[in-house]
Amino acid sequence: MTKKKINKALDFAAQLKSVEKIFQPIQILDETGKVVNADLMPDLKDEELVELFEDMLWSRALNDRSMTLARQGRLGFFAPTAGQEASQLASHFAFNKGDILFPGYRDIPQLVKHGLPLHKAFLWSRGHVEGSTYPEDLKAYPPQIIIGAQIIQAAGAGYALKRRNEAQVAFTYTGDGGSSQGDFYEGINYAGAFKAPVVFYIQNNGYAISTPRHKQTAATTLGQKAVAAGIPGVIVDGMDPLAVYVVSKAARDWAVAGNGPVLIETLTSRFGPHSTSGDDPKRYRDQASFDEWDKKDPLIRMRNFLTEKKLWTEEHELELIEKFDEDIKEAVAQADAAPKQLISDSLKTMFETPTDIIQEQIEQFEIKEGK
Repeated sequence: MTKKKINKALDFAAQLKSVEKIFQPIQILDETGKVVNADLMPDLKDEELVELFEDMLWSRALNDRSMTLARQGRLGFFAPTAGQEASQLASHFAFNKGDILFPGYRDIPQLVKHGLPLHKAFLWSRGHVEGSTYPEDLKAYPPQIIIGAQIIQAAGAGYALKRRNEAQVAFTYTGDGGSSQGDFYEGINYAGAFKAPVVFYIQNNGYAISTPRHKQTAATTLGQKAVAAGIPGVIVDGMDPLAVYVVSKAARDWAVAGNGPVLIETLTSRFGPHSTSGDDPKRYRDQASFDEWDKKDPLIRMRNFLTEKKLWTEEHELELIEKFDEDIKEAVAQADAAPKQLISDSLKTMFETPTDIIQEQIEQFEIKEGK
C-alpha cells in the first residue's frame, strides 16, 4: 500500500471532524426565551412548567442566601450554583423519587428536591454528622467531595438495580474537571459493559476551579467521551431548561428500558466563584466571559417563556421569593438548634459495627464528654 493510500485510510483529521459533526448541542429556547425547535417541545402541562421554574427560582434564592451565610461564618463549605439552575433542576425534574441520586458537592439543590430536609443540607456544609444522616426512604447519597468518585458509585448502584430487575435508574453529576478523572472513565466503562441503568451528567461550566476546559482535554466536547465506552452521548444547552428536561427524560427512558447508560454534557456556567474556599474567578476569567454568560441566564429564558404563555407574573415571583427566604431562614434556625457534634458520635458513624479499636476510642471520648 502506498503512503498516499495509507494516509487516505487513516484520515485522522476526518475522524475528528466527523465526531464534531455528530456532537452538536440541543436547544429548544434561545437566550430570549423564544422557541427555536418546536419539534422537541416537552410534553409538560402548564402547571408542571410553572413548577419547574419555581424550583429554579428557589435554587437561585438558596444560592444567594447561602453565599451570605458563608460570608457571615454561619455556613461551612459551599459551592455556588447560580447559573446552573437549568442544568441541575430541569434535569432532576425528569427523574422520580425511586431513582437513586449520587450528587457532587455542587448538587445540593437536586438533593433537597429529591427529599433531603434543607436544614440537613446546612448541617452537611458545616461538617456536622447529622448532615449525612438521611431519612430511610430517601434514595440518595451524601454529596461526594472526592472529584468524580460518585461516577463509580452510580455505576455500581445501577448494576444492582439491573440485577434486582427494578424499574429505576441511578443518576449522577460531576463537572468538567470530574470528566478528567480516572474514576469517570472507569465508571462509564463499567456501566456500559454491564448495561447498567445510569444517567451520567457532566455539568461543563468551563472551569475545574481555575483550569479552563481546553487545558484539561484535547477532546472537542466532553459528551463525545461516551464513544469510547460504547454508550450514547448527548450535548445540551445547559442554560435551556426545556432542552435539559427533554434530553434527561429521553435518557432515563432509554436506561430504564434496559438499554444501558447515557452520558449527558450540559453546557452551562457558574456565575460566581468555584466555592467559598477563597476562589476569585476574576483572576482567571475576564469580564467579557461573565457578560456573555449573563445574557444566557436560564431564569431569564424561562421567565420570558412563561410570561409569553400568560403563566407568570412579577407579583407571583415576588411572593415566592419572600416565601423561599422565610423557608430558608427557618431551615437555618433548625440547623443552629442541632446538638453540638461530639467526637464519639462521629466515630460511631465510621462503621456499621465499630472495630475494637474504634469502640475503645468511642468509650474514651464518651468519658471525656461526660456521657
